[in-house]
Amino acid sequence: MDVLIKPSKLKGTIKVPPSKSLAHRAIIAASLAKGNSVISNVSFSEDIKATIEGMKALGAKIRIENDKVFIEGSNVKRLRKEICANESGSTLRFLIPIALVNSDEIVFTGKNNLVNRPLDIYFDIFKEQGIEYKIYEKYLPLEVKGALKPGEFKIRGDISSQFITGLLFALPLLNGDSKIFITTELESRDYILLTIDILNLFGIKIEFNEREIFIKGNQVYQPFDYEVEGDFSQAAFYLVANMLGADVKLAGLNLKSVQGDIKILEDIESFGGKIVVENNLVYAINNNLKPADISFKQTPDLGPALTVLASITKGVSNFKDCARLRIKECDRVTCMKEELNKLGASITESSDTMTIRGSKLYGGIVDSHNDHRVVMALAMLTNILDSDILIKNANAINKSYPNFFEDFKSLGGIVYEK
Repeated sequence: MDVLIKPSKLKGTIKVPPSKSLAHRAIIAASLAKGNSVISNVSFSEDIKATIEGMKALGAKIRIENDKVFIEGSNVKRLRKEICANESGSTLRFLIPIALVNSDEIVFTGKNNLVNRPLDIYFDIFKEQGIEYKIYEKYLPLEVKGALKPGEFKIRGDISSQFITGLLFALPLLNGDSKIFITTELESRDYILLTIDILNLFGIKIEFNEREIFIKGNQVYQPFDYEVEGDFSQAAFYLVANMLGADVKLAGLNLKSVQGDIKILEDIESFGGKIVVENNLVYAINNNLKPADISFKQTPDLGPALTVLASITKGVSNFKDCARLRIKECDRVTCMKEELNKLGASITESSDTMTIRGSKLYGGIVDSHNDHRVVMALAMLTNILDSDILIKNANAINKSYPNFFEDFKSLGGIVYEK
């Protein structure tokens, strides 16, 4: 699906979509609990559907009704030999260790760029523990046979937190205690804390410090009813839109959230914005737009939205710690540079940085590179452009925010499917 977006100023109030990160974690934890749980305020993106199907394959009974997920959890057991993670890195990396709680053979598959996203951290563990595995292309399909054993795990802190989270789900179920040693600075700390927070709600206790995580074995997940809060990584697009001239107020955000992407509030202020909270609504005001220096060490999902903001901000913005943006649904550094430069931006890159000189942008034809966050970031340019923008392959939004264009239209956005 391609979409043609005409210039308009977005205005109105919307409820921020629920956090995909929290929904993944809550659905998995509930599926491992012995009893019944209800996870409410869930948006059924392609990623969340993949996690639901994966947990069904591992023994959970799951029923969906409106925005609720009714889950009867169970011990890990293989009801299907294959789990398709679709394009979801979270689904794949969370479920691999869980599936290895028992020794039955299982095959993991995926689509598009997921087959290129690294799994070497797990491969190293497989070799150390004698777990048999076979890959048929670069990383997927992955065939695994063997049981995960408790013990000591050494993991670099500058890789995706998804590997650590996967182990945190599985290790409490094993017959023995485990420790995860973080061998470098932990760059995904907030995502790890998010996982530990959810595990605690479902009865699992984890002892955490910056370089060592202790996981007691033989723990039992307890059922829990959980309502998913609004997603700050999705709110980021609308806060950026406000900095571009929109007037959008956001409902459903928890300003005491442990989500790492709550950093968007600080980043907006770095660009000269002011965050306003009024009658439980959150919005940004463009007080004095100025360039900013931003680190993405903890928040790679904020990259596309903030790149759009920097591209129209007079002066030079410097982004650092960008390497993890390159191993998402696409290489978000090169992709955002290429697509925005087509519209008149001035962006250069190195392996770990972006230098963005603010420019006047124009309409044109751009591509999503099959990345949902690229679609939403580019769509926010409607507030600043004087001419149309055509986004190719815009159906990528289904990965995390399938109702995005409905919400966009409700705010006065003018969109035509091509």
